[in-house]
Amino acid sequence: MNLLNYVAFDNNFDTDDRAWVPERWAQETLALLEENMVASRLVHTDFSEEIQDFGDTVNTRKPGEFEAENKGVNDDVTVQDATAENIAVKLDQHIHVAFLIRDREMSLSFADLVTKYMQPGAKALASKLDRKILGQVYQYLDNTVGDLGMMNATSGDAHNAKSLILDVRQLQNEKNVPTEDRVLILTPDSETWALKLDLFISAERVGDDGTALREASLGKKLGYNCFMCQNMPYYVEPGTVDADDIAEAAKGATVVVSDDAAGASYAVGQYIYFATTDDRFPYRIMEIDSNNLTLNRPLRRALSANTESYKGVMGAVALAEHTSAGGPTSYPAGYDGPVWVDGAGVPKVGQLVSFNNGATPLAAEYAVVSVKASSGSEYIIQLDRPLEAALANNYTVGYGPGGSYNFAFRRPALALVLRPLALPKGKSVDAAVISYNGLSIRVTMQYQGVKQGMLVTLDFLCGLKVLDKDQGAVLLG
Repeated sequence: MNLLNYVAFDNNFDTDDRAWVPERWAQETLALLEENMVASRLVHTDFSEEIQDFGDTVNTRKPGEFEAENKGVNDDVTVQDATAENIAVKLDQHIHVAFLIRDREMSLSFADLVTKYMQPGAKALASKLDRKILGQVYQYLDNTVGDLGMMNATSGDAHNAKSLILDVRQLQNEKNVPTEDRVLILTPDSETWALKLDLFISAERVGDDGTALREASLGKKLGYNCFMCQNMPYYVEPGTVDADDIAEAAKGATVVVSDDAAGASYAVGQYIYFATTDDRFPYRIMEIDSNNLTLNRPLRRALSANTESYKGVMGAVALAEHTSAGGPTSYPAGYDGPVWVDGAGVPKVGQLVSFNNGATPLAAEYAVVSVKASSGSEYIIQLDRPLEAALANNYTVGYGPGGSYNFAFRRPALALVLRPLALPKGKSVDAAVISYNGLSIRVTMQYQGVKQGMLVTLDFLCGLKVLDKDQGAVLLG
């Protein structure tokens, strides 16, 4: 839906002067932003037009639950309080796109400015917000079905799209997750496998006269409203494989035994999974004692003797290099800026990542939402949320194994809180804030005399919060 359909402008709006009215930029950008977002429309959204500042805390509410009671013939009813749990969400993410429009291009019509600047700007904002929302999938790894890299469309194989969706359905049924409004967001790779199954494309089975096939949409399948999103974490990570490396272990074990003396080929904080068909899940090594490896989660399945292990690559925090390049002198808890890393690991967008202070792993696991190459082996990464603990120079970095991390959830699983930003003060800048349908965008415009052009910034303020981990699950593929 384009907001411009609901705003009346005079016939001369496309003149040079009127093309630079920030309200119009904000309206069009907001419309484009809404059209390009997927995940933000599927999670719990808390929005009001109250102006907020970066770092403010907003209190949103998680609905409470009632319990049905028995009543005798002459008994009074049992009155329960209609309570809702207060959830504090910090507005700690300021997402923006800024660009300079040079003098020679400022005579373009508004339609040309939309095509050249607003469309790519809005798409960048939508993509970054979706990546941050969908990066929360790693916080639901305690509820996981499937195996990395094992989804296929072979009939009768336990690891195919239909079987996996049924497995995640069973998992959520057993956790008493309500069946209405369940959503499943697939990576492009997983969607491809799903579309190879007749169940997902046969018009007579779908019941939509072929609409789903024509639009490349999965529609509602097996109790889930299915979507494909290019920002759902999927990546290829080579890593290394040790043949016949891990000893037999029971389901539920948290310690596995390597045949490497003193666990020499492993590192604390490294991600590992067990190859072939044993257990291709992203376990993290929390401690190494001789050749005993303590994992962050119990084994989902028993391991056979001489199991091959996959080992994720490692890197290091390059704070010193960032500082020497004019960056910050520290990465404190709450830091939401770029993090410089180096070493053998080459981070991927969407990748699972965590940090370690020597032999002490830090608890939080993050998603990489953007990657830029720097000089040599250095990379600049942005995370899905601010740091939960401070990072120091040369802290080691563990990169998660590759594959598809598909997300099954209901709206109450995750909250997105959006608030408008204040208009800047002063006469040297034109600005506007537009809010509509749970979204808000601020546009500021300021002429840069030295650079001979108009600096345009599109931005908004938001916070993310996991509300209920039982309402979400991960489908590996």
